[in-house]
Amino acid sequence: MAEFYFLWILLAALAVIAAVAAFWLLLRARAGRKARRWKDPGNDYAVRTDWNGGGGMLNYSSFVYFDVDRDGRYGVGDRPMAGIMVRLYDEAGAFAASVRTNNAGFANFPMSVKRRKAVLRAPGNWRFVVSVPPGWRAESANDSQSQVLLPAPGSPAGLASQEMLQPVGLAPPRRLRGRIADTGSATLSVIGNGNVLETRLLAPGAAFSFDLDDGADSISISGSGLDRQLVLSPYPADLGLLSLPGLAGNAVLETIGFDDVTTRTFLKIPSGHAGLEWRNLNAMARDYTKDSHGYVNGNVSGNHVAYTSSGLPAEFSCERPFGFHSIMLSAAWLNSEGEVALIESWLGDRLISSDEVTLSALTPLHYAPMLSQVTRVRLSTKHYWQMVLDDLVLAR
Repeated sequence: MAEFYFLWILLAALAVIAAVAAFWLLLRARAGRKARRWKDPGNDYAVRTDWNGGGGMLNYSSFVYFDVDRDGRYGVGDRPMAGIMVRLYDEAGAFAASVRTNNAGFANFPMSVKRRKAVLRAPGNWRFVVSVPPGWRAESANDSQSQVLLPAPGSPAGLASQEMLQPVGLAPPRRLRGRIADTGSATLSVIGNGNVLETRLLAPGAAFSFDLDDGADSISISGSGLDRQLVLSPYPADLGLLSLPGLAGNAVLETIGFDDVTTRTFLKIPSGHAGLEWRNLNAMARDYTKDSHGYVNGNVSGNHVAYTSSGLPAEFSCERPFGFHSIMLSAAWLNSEGEVALIESWLGDRLISSDEVTLSALTPLHYAPMLSQVTRVRLSTKHYWQMVLDDLVLAR
């Protein structure tokens, strides 16, 4: 019995050795063919005459962008979106693969008639479906698209379509949130192109949350000494707790970005940048970190954003009081979608404002407390995930 067992092991070992030897000979023969081909200078720039091959691979891509102006057309003001899920279905409607968009907004599906790791390997009518985030809209109205892939001998992948997928534009609801202090009521007016679109009474001690009309471009709040005005952005907005007088309507606003912190990809923000003291905030190019969905989507101007280093509390401050108008805030990662941020504003040693807001890695939140005088602002997150900052607006 032992002799048969030994014989079986020997035969198995010989079979493995034979397979390795055959594979080695195959690689050696392929290397020899390449060497002979490249040895001849006439092959350096040879015109191809045999177009029957097609053993390579390329990406067939679905492109998704943030439709900033909500016109359904990819334009100069729009931005690629990272982290959006795109699913692929075959001709029979069966699920084939899913890919998230990268930092450039592309969901790449490998295509090849020969490569095993390709997901698009055969001719047919393939359907690409962009997963629209809850509450969002596909302004381009093409979140589901089909393309017929045809045999294409001689092409890089051996397959091709007559047209490319069209860019898919997404936009979040422009929801306005806030709270009113117990001390009095106020009136909120939604304005579009100089006309009042709607008016809401803000009751004492109540929170408010509602979607804005597509034509809304600003809001105005009056009553109980809480007067303030805000030019709306393309993003959701949170006004925090309305308990103090806001910035004057004629205040001169200054936008502080993070592109001029460094020409490099990454740098801790030094004290003195924009005349402020900075603590635990880094400036970083939006594409510096792989799969950095929030760093990409939270970038609203230029190429750099700031973020809270290691997710720990951060601050910006100045001994001389300044007006804290607004800032764009995002979660850094999809794994921290729904992270809660705490923004505390101080005037000297007195805490004058404390707001909790919910962050997303898909879109910035336009946090706009419009406080007339602060000396220090502290930012932290409940679960210590990184928070992304862009376009800090002050009055001073």
